Amino acid sequence: MERIYHPGDILKETRKAISTVLGDSLETLTVERTVMGLFFSGVKLNSGEGGLCFTPIKSIPEAVCCPSSARVMPASGRLEGRKATRFLDEMFSGNPLKKTLGIAVLNALSAECWKRQPPEDYRITDGVDALEDLVFPGDGFVVVVGALVPVIKALKSRGKPFAILELDPSTLKRDELEFFVPPEKGPEVVPQADLLVITGTTLINDTLEGLLARRKPGAKIIVVGPTASMLPDAFFRRGVSTLGGIRVTDADRVLNVIAEAGSGYHFFGKGAERVAIEQAGEKIHK
Repeated sequence: MERIYHPGDILKETRKAISTVLGDSLETLTVERTVMGLFFSGVKLNSGEGGLCFTPIKSIPEAVCCPSSARVMPASGRLEGRKATRFLDEMFSGNPLKKTLGIAVLNALSAECWKRQPPEDYRITDGVDALEDLVFPGDGFVVVVGALVPVIKALKSRGKPFAILELDPSTLKRDELEFFVPPEKGPEVVPQADLLVITGTTLINDTLEGLLARRKPGAKIIVVGPTASMLPDAFFRRGVSTLGGIRVTDADRVLNVIAEAGSGYHFFGKGAERVAIEQAGEKIHK
């Protein structure tokens, strides 16, 4: 029987978990700085913590001229000093940029939670690239959701069947197209996976819950990317083994980089570090 799921629940549950940890102090936290870059968007809280989220440029068809672009983000120029909770309130308004900033704020608030209350029932390992250090399950079938270059490259070298579930096949190389699976085939392919590697951008388009609901019992699941750098409880409850995210160590430095169209290759080791967030007893990287 297929598991029941509701798109967006992971973000909603994570917000609730943050509220539980921070309590009344959540209302004192404001967003000191916001940047919407070409590849990533980010925020810095008045506490100094920072958070990032992938910028979903392709989901903003209105951004073609000044009048329509203004409607996409009508509060531009007036975001500094807003309460963090206001960004969270607007996450589900249907506006992709407001959702992007809301997720970035969730990630920053998660960092604030870890600073005040270090995790006890899961571990965070700094300096681990969850994709490059991934261990594949013998002859097991692997499904990759998103054009995740390091893992796709490793899977091609492995020489065993795998699948790439991707919205835009133009992001794949010619020799990768034989592994391409269109989104409508996802319900058939995902339940076959012994290892499921999912881009964190599925949080933005509300597809993550559906993917996790179709997982094979016992499958190992990793969700990766700066977008998925938040409290992990809601993910763990849905079978995720590991989050491969980031820890922002210098928010201003990272925001300066993404403001200049920087990507992860530009800010890793320069204001942000890779981290693996794992359930106790789980280890799917080297």
